[in-house]
Amino acid sequence: MDRNTLNSLHDLTDRVAIVTGGTRGIGKAIAEGFGLAGAKVAVASRKPDACDAMAAHLRSMGVEAIGVPTHMADLGDIDNLVARTVETFGSIDIIVNGAANALALPLGNLTEEAWAKSLDTNVRGPVFLVEKALPHLEASDHAAVLNIISVAAFVFNPHGAMYAAGKSALLSMTRSMGAAFAEKGIRVNALAPGTVMTDMVLNNTPERVESMQRANYMNRGADPDEMVGPALLLCSDAGSFITGQVITADGGLAPPR
Repeated sequence: MDRNTLNSLHDLTDRVAIVTGGTRGIGKAIAEGFGLAGAKVAVASRKPDACDAMAAHLRSMGVEAIGVPTHMADLGDIDNLVARTVETFGSIDIIVNGAANALALPLGNLTEEAWAKSLDTNVRGPVFLVEKALPHLEASDHAAVLNIISVAAFVFNPHGAMYAAGKSALLSMTRSMGAAFAEKGIRVNALAPGTVMTDMVLNNTPERVESMQRANYMNRGADPDEMVGPALLLCSDAGSFITGQVITADGGLAPPR
């Protein structure tokens, strides 16, 4: 190890990253962090105005960026996201699957429509984004996929069973993709946040938010920026020998697995 090698570990200069759910919360923080580390960033979310605003925000920070409106339940939108990214930047090196649907229904009251809406966004969309981007990832010398799951995948979750099921499924796919794509030079890992102070958390009642914050040993919720370090590790050369794994960043909420 020398100084230049050390300094290059988290350097994403000239790498192209797609960040879904990239206009707010954890996705926004990762898009900013990866951009500041040198990546060219395609941010995706459902709302065109939010995509435009986020791309402009990143460009104001000196980051090469585009915004691509994308509904992760729509495979046509996913095709367009991949095509627009390659058309603009010429390649894809990193995918961060950060988009999620937090739809919650009590068990015993599930509907087919709600099930499809939740799982299409939380599982099918991320998996098919990787499938459709696979030729470009195979061509990269630094290919990495990061699936943002949730600590909800590891704990009893009566409040969000569909969400937890989807995140558990995405973790399983992470491990399978990590094994399948290792020989192609593509690393695939997952990040499992605990309570992070995003809109998804703050949309709960004040009492529920307080309970969520106090459920871990650190007795607080995380700032979205605290997810950038683990994400950068898993998508940069600092994590070059890590694949098929999950980093849990939850303040000590879930028991060891």
